[in-house]
Amino acid sequence: MLYGVVRAVASPLFRMAFRVTVSGLEYVPRTGGIVIASNHQAFCDSLFLPLVLPRRVSFVAKAEYFTSRRTRWILRALGQIPMDRRGGVASERALGEALAILRSGGCVGIYPEGTRPADGLLHRGRTGVARLALSARCPVIPAGIRGTRDVQPIGTRTLRPFKRVQVDFGEPIDLDGRYGGRDSADALTLREATDEIMAEIKRLCGQEYIDQYASRAGNAPAATGELEE
Repeated sequence: MLYGVVRAVASPLFRMAFRVTVSGLEYVPRTGGIVIASNHQAFCDSLFLPLVLPRRVSFVAKAEYFTSRRTRWILRALGQIPMDRRGGVASERALGEALAILRSGGCVGIYPEGTRPADGLLHRGRTGVARLALSARCPVIPAGIRGTRDVQPIGTRTLRPFKRVQVDFGEPIDLDGRYGGRDSADALTLREATDEIMAEIKRLCGQEYIDQYASRAGNAPAATGELEE
């Protein structure tokens, strides 16, 4: 209920405060389990994407956002999924929660890069996105978002109004149809499927791609990340 109220109030306000353009919504199924896989430029990506999507979406968010009482309740009320980026059992729990949403016909949003890269490049995707989609046997909808780094540069909490934000959705990627005959836990299968997803995200967002895991500190490989390998 809270999700619908927040969206109904915030969506027109955001469209007045920012110049938001959207394309490709016809590729987003209105029902059934789907994974939205997007590039990640700013924290506010998780505000703009739900506001332009025609259905409820639960994003995988880093667990640190849930440690504060001021943010934990609203993130949970909005259906967000905490991801402990140390990996292990905690990460598996988040994956299981996301999988349950997909199998019940819901929509889950994931940033395959695992973090907001400081260098502005599009980085190698972590294979959790492919693993999740193959396990749920649902399509992946690639998305490219532009302009949010200008709205909220990394390290800032406030949003800068009157900036242009563009969100483009691509055609569904049927991983089950292409890789369903293989072992869904096979590392090479997951890598190939993830690279295919990242190629579509690159086409939609226009960022330069680097075949290296992202780090908030720069281009050094990240040791952890959301739904990582």
